[in-house]
Amino acid sequence: METQLIIDNSQRAGAEGKTFVRRDPVSQEVITTAVAASVADAAEAVDSAAKAYASWSQTGPSERRAVFLKAADIMESRAGEFTETMTREVAAAPLWSGFNVFLTAQLFREAASLATQIQGETLPTDKPGTLSMTVRQPVGVVLSMAPWNGAGVLAARAIAYPIVCGNSVIFRASESSPRSHAIIAEVLHEAGLPPGVLNFLTNDPADSDEFIESLIANPAVRRVNFTGSTAVGRIIAEKSGRYLKPALLELGGKAPLVVLDDADLDGAVNAAIFGTYMFQGQICMSTERMVVDEAVADQFVAEFARRAEQLPEGDPTQDPSCVIGPMFKAESGDRINQLIDDALAKGATLVTGGRADGAKMSATILDHVTPDMDIYDTETFGPVTTVVRVSGLDQAVEVANDTEYGLAAAVFGRDSTRALNVAMKIQAGHVHVNGATVQNEAQAPYGGTKASGYGRFDGRAVINEFTELKWITVEPSDQPYPI
Repeated sequence: METQLIIDNSQRAGAEGKTFVRRDPVSQEVITTAVAASVADAAEAVDSAAKAYASWSQTGPSERRAVFLKAADIMESRAGEFTETMTREVAAAPLWSGFNVFLTAQLFREAASLATQIQGETLPTDKPGTLSMTVRQPVGVVLSMAPWNGAGVLAARAIAYPIVCGNSVIFRASESSPRSHAIIAEVLHEAGLPPGVLNFLTNDPADSDEFIESLIANPAVRRVNFTGSTAVGRIIAEKSGRYLKPALLELGGKAPLVVLDDADLDGAVNAAIFGTYMFQGQICMSTERMVVDEAVADQFVAEFARRAEQLPEGDPTQDPSCVIGPMFKAESGDRINQLIDDALAKGATLVTGGRADGAKMSATILDHVTPDMDIYDTETFGPVTTVVRVSGLDQAVEVANDTEYGLAAAVFGRDSTRALNVAMKIQAGHVHVNGATVQNEAQAPYGGTKASGYGRFDGRAVINEFTELKWITVEPSDQPYPI
């Protein structure tokens, strides 16, 4: 597979004629060859977007809505192509790739609905004969960056929401899923976005620091949004702050699933299996901590392990039914093995699974994990989870919050009032009572707290991220002044 840059709706090579490749994490076969854009290409893309903004920002809601409704239909028509592409590029099972198609189409339709929700309000004023009000206006060119693991939906939200608010977008695709991300851009261009409203860039990972800073520093770029690791998010935040550009950051997680002493254990296990092992645990919402009351811990862990051992493993490009495929890169195995070895040396118990072999790893569970172990609060981003045993509600809440992250969480308990009370005390952007940690609906605000970032995608809350609130008054010209 190959990708090019897309500037002014035209596909082209980079100014320097360079490319880079995405390789299979196991075979090292070249999967995708992508253009390595230069700083000059980035500047050209921003100039194009700034020019397009002048007219796109003046369009009415019906025109914007029509583009995204059409894009949803086109995305569904290209479902097979996208699913195959994402499966090949990032070793995602067709279930996850196909789910991205569904979520992307859903998001485009939700974005379309926001076109008429960009609203201000009238304000009371003490000045006679004066109308005081607020309006929301687009901000300009937005730099958007999305990761490889949710190649459809995460790219779509990074692009659609700024554009429906009247902005133009420079979308810097992930070097690990360039072709999957290119399809999203192609869909929106096919749906009718005018030239320059969405420009698509890819760059060699070795050039990322200079390349991305050139985009953030460009005076025409007025907002930045980034989804990815907390480590890179800190760098993006620092660069954005240096140039006084507001940033929307959705970063890493260490999601807890709290199992209370009255939980429906079958339901909790079902949610734990889904939340832990969907896409090999490489989702920011993946369930990386089971916080289980000791009264039910033995029963929960036994059934959880039994179910985990039944999950089929393999190569999703060859066996669409497999659940546990290879991880994103071989280096992930070495990193996770160090965490497992540290935990076992400090007293953790290996319930099922074991050490990774490069990118390959079986579904793994570590029990009796304690705060002195590195894995207790380090994001694993692989098919491994931990069990921390607690006694009572207070300790369950304390352990659930004993992390630098705060993205997703879940609580299981038959007493819904009691479980809701626990959910209210957990420090996370979204918490689900008797549901999995991995959840997303385009109409619900999505984002994190603490080291999981700040700001919100999705729902009406996203309008705040990509518009400026302006105060306007209309006053009598002959009003008196004190001097």
